[in-house]
Amino acid sequence: MSSFGALAHVRYLMSKRLGKKVKIGHAGTLDPLATGVLVLCTGKTTKLIDQLQQHTKEYIATMQLGATTDSYDREHTVNHTYPTKHITRELIDSTIPQFIGDVQQVPPTYSAVKVNGDRAYALRRQGDSVELKPKTVRIDEIEVLDFNPEDMTMAIRVVCGKGTYIRAIARDLGRALKSGAYLTSLRRTRVGEVKVEECVDFDHFSEWLDKQIETE
Repeated sequence: MSSFGALAHVRYLMSKRLGKKVKIGHAGTLDPLATGVLVLCTGKTTKLIDQLQQHTKEYIATMQLGATTDSYDREHTVNHTYPTKHITRELIDSTIPQFIGDVQQVPPTYSAVKVNGDRAYALRRQGDSVELKPKTVRIDEIEVLDFNPEDMTMAIRVVCGKGTYIRAIARDLGRALKSGAYLTSLRRTRVGEVKVEECVDFDHFSEWLDKQIETE
């Protein structure tokens, strides 16, 4: 489910339970295939959205080396394969530091970035070619959690600022390794001080909401 879909469902449930229209917004979208923390603000707290969007975010991502897709994740099928025999843990560890700090990153063309008023992903789905300009993003940490040389998969933990695309990190890391890479999973584990283990599970939100109303 998309971030907008999750937000719309929560708005519907809250409006239905409270018997009135509820103002709601989110403090940073998630990719369609991503899971984890989605911070929703309602009522007067929607004024905090801009502030919350500036908070650092933490992600756990898994990726497949040696191949690419148009969207840099599993939303699209593999379009190219690349050599991987030369890739070692040592090469990965020596390559990653170039992505730490304030770096120039080109957003994925399958993204919500606007191009002359249209979303880039909408243009791509129409068959149009899209060129996006690089933008400066801040990446505080990239930690390699796992690397499997047999199937060329790896897992990383990323701490970054607003506007960073983890899919683009996979793309750029693959290129830097003289190969290719795409995300196989992505989970946002923290936004600011909000950790995923402290969040309400989407599937149990209705039950949680009823309990909140009962205790008021």
